[in-house]
Amino acid sequence: MIDSKIPEGPLIEKWNNYKAKAKLVNPANRKKLNIIVVGTGLAGASCAASLAEQGYNIQSFCFQDSARRAHSVAAQGGVNAAKNYKNDGDSTYRMFYDTIKGGDFRSREANVYRLAECSAALIDHAVAQGVPFAREYAGYLNNRSFGGVQVSRTFYARGQTGQQLLLGAYQGLLRQVSLGKVALHTRHEMLELVVIDGKAKGIIARNLETGELERHVADAVVLASGGYGKVYYLSTLAMGCNSSAIWRAHKKGAYMAGVSWIQFHPTSLPQHGENQSKLTLMSESLRNDGRIWVPKKAQDDRNPNTIPEDERDYYLERKYPSFGNLAPRDISSRAAKEQIDAGHGVGPMKNAIYLDFSAAINAQGKDNIEAKYSNLFAMYEKITGINAYKEPMLISPSAHFTMGGLWVDYELTTSIPGLFALGEANFADHGANRLGANSLLQACVDGYFIAPYTIPNYLAGELNAPKLNINHPAFDEAENTVRNQLDKFLNSNGTLSTDYFHKKIGRLLYEKCGLSRSKEKLEEALNEIQLLKASFEKDLLITGDDTLNSELEKAGRIADYIELAELMCHDALQREESCGAHFREEHQTPDGEAVRNDEDFCYVSAWEWKGKDQQPELHKEPLVFESVELAVRSYK
Repeated sequence: MIDSKIPEGPLIEKWNNYKAKAKLVNPANRKKLNIIVVGTGLAGASCAASLAEQGYNIQSFCFQDSARRAHSVAAQGGVNAAKNYKNDGDSTYRMFYDTIKGGDFRSREANVYRLAECSAALIDHAVAQGVPFAREYAGYLNNRSFGGVQVSRTFYARGQTGQQLLLGAYQGLLRQVSLGKVALHTRHEMLELVVIDGKAKGIIARNLETGELERHVADAVVLASGGYGKVYYLSTLAMGCNSSAIWRAHKKGAYMAGVSWIQFHPTSLPQHGENQSKLTLMSESLRNDGRIWVPKKAQDDRNPNTIPEDERDYYLERKYPSFGNLAPRDISSRAAKEQIDAGHGVGPMKNAIYLDFSAAINAQGKDNIEAKYSNLFAMYEKITGINAYKEPMLISPSAHFTMGGLWVDYELTTSIPGLFALGEANFADHGANRLGANSLLQACVDGYFIAPYTIPNYLAGELNAPKLNINHPAFDEAENTVRNQLDKFLNSNGTLSTDYFHKKIGRLLYEKCGLSRSKEKLEEALNEIQLLKASFEKDLLITGDDTLNSELEKAGRIADYIELAELMCHDALQREESCGAHFREEHQTPDGEAVRNDEDFCYVSAWEWKGKDQQPELHKEPLVFESVELAVRSYK
């Protein structure tokens, strides 16, 4: 039976009740305890810095050459907080409800309320760090709106909010490095979790510059390694983003939850060729002033500026008048796909829609639009050669964020004691669809405000446990597992590259487990994945040796992606409903809206690995709603 460890008491008191009763570790004992943190993005850097500040010994790992290169740096639009600075009716409860509703009622009330409750403190914390949030003329912090809400609660630093927040966390991390409380291991990739007597006690990491396998022991392990959207190959994620840390933990016993809940961002640049390796995100903040439309006439090749207003379909404003262009991401992305599939797509590949700022420029003046979005407009022109002040942007949905991840309880503990998952690496807060600007929030709240309570609560019970070292047989076994896989890759005799297989699995998922799914497509996908698995085993070719070798790195990541893709399809096939980003074609209204099945599927799907070529085992965590009523999600 899954135990989510939700504290007792009314919703608004649960987190305070937990903190009041959490076990503590005294300062003298903290020096004796070691914690591994994998990932140096917002969740990982904030957690490592916060725990080191308390006095714990931290080992921090990232595969990038600098902790600042973590993918949190790419987030653009902003971070949410229920401060109600605009006096427009916002509150902690409203933010909680917006998030629960945005996730289509497929997340825990207690976790989501805590996220909203901690949001205000994050803004104060970030300002104290020196994060340069946008300000109004009088000096007050400014806000804007994001999708799925009717208030302005998003704090932002132009189009670089993730970068600025990460610099704040990074300086805290580097301060602890200089004090000797954090040992920072850059260019190291976690390849195996070490579990001893049922508890997480260390990792095997590979030095990506020398190829050396290293053993690291700890009293607790934290995974803050981000999401797995790169499984689709073409996504907004950096090329190095991968699922290997959480997937290797899954194969050691950690459950994966909500695996098929993948968010497609409605405003990224469209694919422009077959040799493209990633897509570029354009901030959701642009939808505050940009209007989305397509030509009413299919296959219309006219210059957009020459198409009259009465021949344009502002379809989000037409279908969802209450929210218009700021409809939630899952709804906006599906609506864009409907228009493209119906022949109304624009651009060279007919795979895009228009995001038009002409009305906003006419109403507010170019200077005001430039003050809000100049770096985004400059980036767009640099990539496309189009001046978006004079011509609409071309945008298209693309794989972006994974609501699924490692299952965690209220304490962010996985199903393996001593193993914690933070940020996008876990499934905890967003349900079946994340609201824009909640990603940076979750990562920061997990690292700054939650883990510093829940991890010590666990470690308090480990003080008298025997101290382990890297000579334990479990480390031998884990290292041998990694070495055997690397040797197998290096001894491959095929003719196909890792990118070939990555593109294949990405295309397969886009077509059959993407913006829409069906029983027929998912069953086809599962069969095709078996064939791809066999081909990967037989046809892969890795050149070079076991030292500095990017192809060898990618081989392990693609192997994990193929197994992960299989679980994604199992999860999507099993869930016979449409909810949030999970849209089953069999379960929709006549006008194409999602039909949820609360009677049979109001639970979190937590999957257990049962072994290679074995069917995964499903564990159900019922979702109990005490403070909100289940309702049909409507943005019309």
